[in-house]
Amino acid sequence: MEISTSLLSVKKEDIIQTIYNLEVAHTDYFHIDVMDGRFVENDTSETMRIFCEYLNQITNVPIDIHLMVTNIKEYVDSYTIFNPNIITFHYEACKNKEEVDNYIKYVKDRETKVGLAIKPETKIDDIIEFLPKINLLLIMSVEPGKGGQKFIESTLEKIKYAKTKIDEMGLETEIEVDGGINLENSKNIKENGATIAVCGTALIKSKDYEYTIRKLKE
Repeated sequence: MEISTSLLSVKKEDIIQTIYNLEVAHTDYFHIDVMDGRFVENDTSETMRIFCEYLNQITNVPIDIHLMVTNIKEYVDSYTIFNPNIITFHYEACKNKEEVDNYIKYVKDRETKVGLAIKPETKIDDIIEFLPKINLLLIMSVEPGKGGQKFIESTLEKIKYAKTKIDEMGLETEIEVDGGINLENSKNIKENGATIAVCGTALIKSKDYEYTIRKLKE
């Protein structure tokens, strides 16, 4: 299981040193939580753009963009300039399934991998048809919009079911899980089929990034 480190809880004045420390500690991705103040309450768009500018300047670690926004096209355009590894948008931000298809194509046309995110209440069966079209399924294990929330235990069954469906379809779609991940639950997340874990508060607040990342992967 790979680790995508969320920078949401990092203070602006600490960002450069934190990026360096996380790279040395071998994070696999930097997870950028883009919020517009509409799809979720918080607005992080300006801060996350600044963080992406720093990332482009000082590291080659891949950027993992998570859009929690209503105007998906606008934000895809804003963040493709940072050459992200992947851009993930929310199923719930779309008016209908045709719009989901259109946004998947829109991201792919920008030569960027595409991910589809789902909130805790959204069922895997609702998005089955999109699994062959995306590179990554992001399963939210907390309500999107705030860091530091407690992991929703029922997410484990959701991960397991998604993994079963992906295997049945013969796909290589990654399963990323985001929200409340720490050293106590990361093993169960991995065992149920997650291939990428987003870790923010638990990792950023730890005293030893390298140790924490290694333990999260174990």
